[in-house]
Amino acid sequence: MNELIDELRRLLGERHVLTAAGDVASYCTDWRGRYTGSAPCVALPGSTEEVAAVVRACAVRGAAMVPQGGNTGLCGGATPIGGEVVVNLRRMNRIRAIDADNNSMTVEAGCTLQAVQEAAAEADRLFPLSLAAEGSATIGGNLSTNAGGVQVLRYGNARELTLGLEVVLADGRIWNGLRSLRKDNTGYDLKHLFIGAEGTLGLITAATLKLFSRPRAHATAWVAVPDPAAAVRLLGRLRDAAGDNVTAFEIVGRPALELVLKHIPNARDPLLGKPAWQVLIELSGSRDDLSATLEQALEAAAEDGIVDDAVLAASGAQTAALWALRENVSEAQKIEGVSIKHDIAVPVSRIAEFIARADAALQAAFPQVRIVCFGHIGDGNLHYNQSRPDAQSNSEFIAQTGAVNRIVHDLVHELGGSISAEHGLGQLKREEVLRYKSATEMDMMRAVKQALDPRGLMNPGKLL
Repeated sequence: MNELIDELRRLLGERHVLTAAGDVASYCTDWRGRYTGSAPCVALPGSTEEVAAVVRACAVRGAAMVPQGGNTGLCGGATPIGGEVVVNLRRMNRIRAIDADNNSMTVEAGCTLQAVQEAAAEADRLFPLSLAAEGSATIGGNLSTNAGGVQVLRYGNARELTLGLEVVLADGRIWNGLRSLRKDNTGYDLKHLFIGAEGTLGLITAATLKLFSRPRAHATAWVAVPDPAAAVRLLGRLRDAAGDNVTAFEIVGRPALELVLKHIPNARDPLLGKPAWQVLIELSGSRDDLSATLEQALEAAAEDGIVDDAVLAASGAQTAALWALRENVSEAQKIEGVSIKHDIAVPVSRIAEFIARADAALQAAFPQVRIVCFGHIGDGNLHYNQSRPDAQSNSEFIAQTGAVNRIVHDLVHELGGSISAEHGLGQLKREEVLRYKSATEMDMMRAVKQALDPRGLMNPGKLL
């Protein structure tokens, strides 16, 4: 390992290879503080060629590697387990090209999502991937976990937003697949092997992404609904009224909102009466009548008992305040303390059934459980988390994680869903997934891993 560190210093320069314990520590703990590992060093390459050189040097010595970007993952996927070299790409943060006529841009993997959004906006275009950690999450990590976020309903996951990739393979070869084509029917679409692979097949160094015309109008509302079933009905009504202009449709249960009001400064409840269920709706597009369309749809839904109350944002500041309530749920939960987290997806038509049955089963098995439910109801993805309000009983409850997971995940599987909608498997769910994927499916995944990383050097202990 000392020889490898000396080689990495020669390749990158001494200041771009971190070895002191105090310098390495922050790279070895995940954002939630759940996983902490160790690494002999952190390599900070500044170009694709330097990444390739680092990978080759590690491969020659049989040293395992952990690709890392903003380190904002929630499943321990970018955290070393013990002894791997962390290859952090935050120095690779250049916007390489923007082609407005082709609605595409090529960026390096270390660019933050926010920087990509801003670069697109400067070119009068939209890059629509959006999530709470966009100020620190990087494109490489977004692609490695096939990130979703709040606008999947209209624009799709990271996979749907990617035209091409540049990847350093496990042996140090560089695959330049940075094509900006929307049609290329010349064999396997190899980029999809690396999107969602959590760095276990290779190291994404750059991507060509889709851009869209910037919406000229927005309409945002915070709406109280009687229950999740009403929320699903409201989504259908809005899609009938506004079509693809429905950009986001987020559900927030009362316990989730209460945590935000408790822990996030300046947070205020938009509605009176403390409704049990709320949805945050956004329409966007080029139409000038979006606010009127949204208001009329909500009035009609209220007459039919689907909507109990609503407030429409009248300014950009009000829109930002409403979105802050939704986007700060995870931060508020982190401040509150440890909880058992689930990132699940079921068909939209079965959202209400899932919530009702899961709530009932958990409350029967664990009286006084607090269920924090929120998420992207428009695409069937819920963040469904459990804890107890006081710290002492909560620690006892957290020890029952396996039993809680069994209730939640078995129901998700019964309803044709997924136990990881957008956060990946990482360390958290690598064993859990074996219960729900078929042996044939796992064999296929292992075959791909064996073909591209036969020595198991890329992010070992994650996903598989």
